[in-house]
Amino acid sequence: MFKRLITLFKLGRKLAKSDVLSILSKFNKPPLLISVIFKLLSFSFTKKDVSFDNLSEGEKLSNSLASMGTTFIKLGQFLATRPDIIGDKLSKELENLQDKLPPFSQSKAKEMIKKDLGDELYNSIINISEPVAAASIAQVHKAQINDNGVIKNVAIKILRPDIKKIFNEEVDALMLFAYIIESLIKKTKRLKLVEVVFLLKEITSLEMDLRFEAAAANEYAENTKNDVGFEVPKIYWDYTSENIMTLDWIDGVSIRETEELEKRSIDTKKIATDIIQHFLRHAVRDGFFHADMHQGNIFVNNSGHIVPIDFGIMGRLDNVSKRFLAEILFGFIQRDYKKVAEVHLAAGLVPNNVPVNDLAQALRSIGEPIFGHSIKNISGGKLLKQLFDVTEKFNMQTQPQLLMLQKTMVVVEGVARRLNPETNIWETSKPVLEKWLKETKDPINSINETLKDSVEVLKRLPNLPEVMDKANQALNYLASGQIPQNSNSYNELNTKKEEMKSFRNQSIIGLLSLVILTLLVF
Repeated sequence: MFKRLITLFKLGRKLAKSDVLSILSKFNKPPLLISVIFKLLSFSFTKKDVSFDNLSEGEKLSNSLASMGTTFIKLGQFLATRPDIIGDKLSKELENLQDKLPPFSQSKAKEMIKKDLGDELYNSIINISEPVAAASIAQVHKAQINDNGVIKNVAIKILRPDIKKIFNEEVDALMLFAYIIESLIKKTKRLKLVEVVFLLKEITSLEMDLRFEAAAANEYAENTKNDVGFEVPKIYWDYTSENIMTLDWIDGVSIRETEELEKRSIDTKKIATDIIQHFLRHAVRDGFFHADMHQGNIFVNNSGHIVPIDFGIMGRLDNVSKRFLAEILFGFIQRDYKKVAEVHLAAGLVPNNVPVNDLAQALRSIGEPIFGHSIKNISGGKLLKQLFDVTEKFNMQTQPQLLMLQKTMVVVEGVARRLNPETNIWETSKPVLEKWLKETKDPINSINETLKDSVEVLKRLPNLPEVMDKANQALNYLASGQIPQNSNSYNELNTKKEEMKSFRNQSIIGLLSLVILTLLVF
């Protein structure tokens, strides 16, 4: 118990110093007890940085979370995907949260590689470099391996030492803290703080087994091997384990380095077009797309090909969702609102008693204002958000995979327009969507056949094989913010809540005692 209270105390102090109470106060004025505890916890002998006061709430929170380490960086990244919880403004500001931490030593990295891979494989690795990139969960080293007689430059991604232990301890304390807040501030229950932290734990735990990421990269590479101008780094399975992932080193330049791209005479306008088209192609053709395609995760290699990195977050679309996405985007391009309405009904996404003309009218209210402006400046991702908001009024079912795609589409479009501000999203998208729709024949019949024949689609959220599917389930939970009632996760969550209930009062008393003791000593 004492160890847990110490962790909770450290956590509370971090949160108090981050001025998180002022953000919680927006939802409801906290009880006097909470205010007093936070005031005491935030006490410091060091002079306060006055420049901190000039920052926005989002900037304050981002800076504070970044300084607090892995658990809190991941919490911030998670909350950035949930504007329904923290609001659009705060969500937008948290998107800029930097996932960077000081690296651990090269010697420690070598020790971990040797422990995981064994002496023989470790001895076959040549020239392991100092860290070249360091994030909250892992860092990357450049090295060389002998691949069937050929020396290959590789990137070796290594989990931080003891990261799982540290994360689990902190997230358990964070969950307890969330439970205490929910218990004392009744209005915060609607925010589902405990569920948010639990989902964070579920999802981040997957990132701490690099075999999942390696499997995602491998599948992505197989799907895209014939895509001209697009390459996914090869995974070297012999050199990959739970804590180690080895893949091809990219000789190229990040697309955020626009000056370097120009020096290399790389056509940024073409790259902008290709990024959008590849993303859409992977979504509608494969139903498997990179869901974290910000500037830092996209490179252009020496052959001028687009190379993505970091495959920790991938999105999936079932057959109906693929069809739905292609049809509605193409329907809006053609301003055929009745067609888009028919697709909604055929896919079973809205109740079949909804009049098609009423739905078409609602869709027209989205489309026509858009087409009154320059179409090249209209975001497909933001259009999808408007669509989901409007169709919710017709009792459209929540589609977690489409929410994930919508969020990613906004990022991809932003990346493209930074490379080429004149990028016309719709002209760029049209040939990809048109080609796929022609290849798959009649849209309505196709959707109906898929619904009849696919058990996976009928269930909407499939129960996939135990290990590899857990990643996909977690991503769905991330997008929807929900935990299925019949899942093991749900049972685990309930068990956690019962445990926290019995511990809550002890924690409050213990935390107050620690605060008072600390102030007396220091």
